[in-house]
Amino acid sequence: MGDPTPQQVRRALARAERGAALDVAEAEVLLAARGEDLDRLTAVAARVRDAGLVAAGRPGVVTYSPKVFIPVTRLCRDRCHYCTFVETPGQARREGREPYLSPDEILAVARDGAALGCLEALFTLGDRPEDRWPEARQWLDEKGYDSTLAYVRAMAVRVLEETGLLPHLNPGVMSWEEMNRLKPVSPSMGMMLETTSRRLFETRGEAHHGSPDKDPDVRLRVLEDAGRLSIPFTTGLLVGIGETLAERAETIFALRRVSRAYGSVQEVIVQNFRAKPDTAMRHTDDLGLDEYRATIAVTRVVLGPRARVQAPPNLVDLAECRALLAAGVDDWGGVSPLTPDHVNPERPWPSLERLRETTSACGFELAPRLTVHPEYVRQGEPWLDPRVSAHVAALATDDGLARPGARPVGLPWQEPDGGFESVGRTDLFAAVDTEGRTDDRRSDFADVYGDWGSVQDAAATTGAPAVLHAEGGDALRAAEADPGGLSDEHALTLMTAEGPLLEQVVRLADDLRREVVGDEVTYVVNRNINFTNVCYVGCRFCAFAQRRTDADAYSLSLDEVADRAEEAWALGATEVCMQGGIDPELPASSYFDLVSAVRQRVPDMHVHAFSPMEVVNGTARTGLSIEDFLIKAREAGLGSLPGTAAEILDDEVRWVLTKGKLPARTWVEVVTTAHRLGIPTTSTMMYGHVDNPRHWVGHLRVLTGIQDAAREAGVGGFTEFVPLPFVHTSAPIYLAGVARPGPTARDNLAVHALARILLHGRVDNIQTSWVKLGVDGTRAMLRAGANDLGGTLMEETISRMAGSEHGSAKTVAELVEIGAGIDRPVRERTTLYDAR
Repeated sequence: MGDPTPQQVRRALARAERGAALDVAEAEVLLAARGEDLDRLTAVAARVRDAGLVAAGRPGVVTYSPKVFIPVTRLCRDRCHYCTFVETPGQARREGREPYLSPDEILAVARDGAALGCLEALFTLGDRPEDRWPEARQWLDEKGYDSTLAYVRAMAVRVLEETGLLPHLNPGVMSWEEMNRLKPVSPSMGMMLETTSRRLFETRGEAHHGSPDKDPDVRLRVLEDAGRLSIPFTTGLLVGIGETLAERAETIFALRRVSRAYGSVQEVIVQNFRAKPDTAMRHTDDLGLDEYRATIAVTRVVLGPRARVQAPPNLVDLAECRALLAAGVDDWGGVSPLTPDHVNPERPWPSLERLRETTSACGFELAPRLTVHPEYVRQGEPWLDPRVSAHVAALATDDGLARPGARPVGLPWQEPDGGFESVGRTDLFAAVDTEGRTDDRRSDFADVYGDWGSVQDAAATTGAPAVLHAEGGDALRAAEADPGGLSDEHALTLMTAEGPLLEQVVRLADDLRREVVGDEVTYVVNRNINFTNVCYVGCRFCAFAQRRTDADAYSLSLDEVADRAEEAWALGATEVCMQGGIDPELPASSYFDLVSAVRQRVPDMHVHAFSPMEVVNGTARTGLSIEDFLIKAREAGLGSLPGTAAEILDDEVRWVLTKGKLPARTWVEVVTTAHRLGIPTTSTMMYGHVDNPRHWVGHLRVLTGIQDAAREAGVGGFTEFVPLPFVHTSAPIYLAGVARPGPTARDNLAVHALARILLHGRVDNIQTSWVKLGVDGTRAMLRAGANDLGGTLMEETISRMAGSEHGSAKTVAELVEIGAGIDRPVRERTTLYDAR
C-alpha cells in the first residue's frame, strides 16, 4: 500500500484505543503515525504495558539485567552490511588477537563482572565462523573442539562452575539438536529475528544479501525450535535497515505468532538502526525517534500485555529513554558496568544511577532481573534444565527477579545427586492401576501445549485432504507388477481407495504377505516397562506425561525395573521393551544403567529400548554423539531400538502434533546410525490425527529409503513396520478440537495394505496393534497384509492412558485365539524374528 492517509491512521488508532485486535494492514498504518496520532498511539501502548505489569505482579517495575558482554569470537560467515562487530582473521592478527577468546580470557571477564555484581554473562559471537575461515577451524581443532558451539558449551559450564554468572547464549542460527545440547548450560538463549523481509535477504546491495544465516525462514525456524524445546528465548526486530512499513508489520506479527504458539519468547527487543563508519550502510540515515516510538508502540499493542518489550538504552540519548518508556517499553535489557556493547561500541552504556533516575522520573522503579525472565524462573521446569536451576535459584527472589545485593558464586554443574534411584516416585503400581484418564492430567495442562488457536491454524493446512491423480485400475496393475516400485501417484490412489478398489488392494497385500512370510501369525512374549511418566516435551497427542510434582507422576528405581524383567522372564518372556518420558532430572547415565540393571539380573533377556527421542535426550545429557551413545548403550546390553517417536515423518505435521519432539531428519539420523552400528530397529507410523494419506505415502517413502541404504550397506535395518492408529480419547490435541478422532476402518485397512505393498522386498514383517485395534480389528489387518501381533506386553501404560479400551496384556492363548479365528497358525518368535 502507499503512504497511509490521516483517515486510515485515525481509523486504526480508534480500533486500538477500543482494544480491538489489529491486523497486519492496520499495524502498517499505525507505524506511520506521527504528531498527535503518535501520542495517542503511545498512550494506548503504555496502558497495555501497565496492565501487563500488574498481571505479572510487579506494577510500575521496569527491569534490566546486570551483565558482562563476552565476545567469544568476532569471526562470522555472514556479511551483514551494517555490522562492525565482525572482523576477518587478518584484522585479528594485526591487533594481536586469536580467532577466539581463550578460556582464561573468558573467565577473567566473567570474574570481574561477578565482582561488580553482574549476574549475566552474555556470550555473543559470529555465526559458524569455521564454515568460512580456515583459521577458525584450525584453532578449534587444536583446542579439541569440533565446532564453535561445542566451545561455547564448554565455556558456559566453566562460567557456571567458576563464577556463578548465568550464561545467555547468543550464537546466531542454531539447529534443534544444537539448542538441545546448549539448554543444559544456559537458562536462556537469544537470536534477533531482525526482519522477515526476503527482499533484504535476496536482493544484491540490501542489508542481508550474502549472509546465509539471515534467511528469514531459517531464523523463524530457530525461534520455533526454541519454543518446541521450551527455551526462554530473546528475539526482536532491527528497525531501519531498509525494510518497508509493511515488512516491519509482518515481522511484528511473525514474532507474535511464535510467541503465542510456544510461550517461549521471553522478550522482544525493538532495536533502532545506527549507522557506523566503515560499513556498506554508513551513509544510511539513523532511525528517527518518532519512527522508533511508533514501532515500539505498535509492537507493544500487537504483542499484548504479557509480552516484555525491550529497547537498548544506549542507542538513544538518555533523555530520549523517557519517550521509549512512554511508548510501552518495560525492560532495558542488559546493562554492563564493566564491558562495552561490543556490537555498538560507539554507544556507551548509561550509568545505572542515571538510568534509574530517568526511569524514576517517568514514574517507574528500576529493578534488576536475571538473564531468564521472572515468569520462567517461577515456573522452573520445563523452562529451566535441572543442571542450571540451582544457579538460577541462588540469585533469584521468590517472584523471579534478582535478589537484592546478590553476588554470584560458582556452583557445580552436574547431574542430580543420588543417581537414578533418587529421581521421582517409585510407587508405580499405585500410579497406573486406575483405568482411564479423567481429572489426573498433568498440572501444566493449560499452557504446556502452546496456543491452540495457532495450532488449529497450522493443522488446517497439514490436514488438507489428499487429491487423487491416477485411475484406480492403472494403479492396481502397477502394484501387481512391481509393488515395491510403485510411483507416488499410484500409491496415493491406492491409499485413498474405497469400495471394490480397496478390496482389491487388500487382497493384493494379503497375497504378498503369503508369498513373503506364509500364513503363520507371529508374536513375541515380552513385557513393556514404561520406567517413568515424567516428561516435559509437551506432545499434544500424549495423555501419558506428567510433571514431576503431579500426584500421578512416577519413576521406577533400577531395582524395580530389574524386578519386572525378572518376573517377565519367569513367565516366559524373551524381551523387555523399555521407554519412558523425557525427564530432565534423569542423570546422564540412566539409560545405560537401565539396560545394565536388566541384563545383570536376567543375562539372556533381549533389551529393546529407547526411542530416537530418548537417544537424543541421552546425547544432550551425556555430551556424547549419537554414534557414541548407541555404542555405549550396546556395550551395556542394548539389543535393539524401537522406532517410535516417528509419528509422521513430515515436519509440518509433527510440529502440530508433537510441539517439542525431534525433527524428522534427527529421527532418521538416529535410526540410520543404529543400523550402521548393527543395531536393528523397528519402524512405526502414528496416523489418523492431523495428517492425510499423502503424508502416509511420504512416511513410507522415507522408511523405504532408510531400508534401501541399510541393505546396500549390508546391515539388517528394520525388523518390522508397525502402523499405530491414533487413539484420540484423552489426547489434548483432540480435546482442543484440532485432531480427528482417529482413523476410520477404511484408513486402517489402507495403511496396513499399502505398507505391505510399498515395503515389499524391504521389510518383511508388518505388525498390527491389538492394543489399539482390538481382536476384530486385528483380525481384519491380518487379512490386509499384516503377519505379526507384536507382544504379550504384560502392561502397556501409554496407550491405556490415551484411552485405548483393548487392555494392556494378552496371554499366549489369547494371541493364538486371534489367529485361530481366521484359520491361521500362530507361532512364537524372538525380537529379531527367529523361531522359538
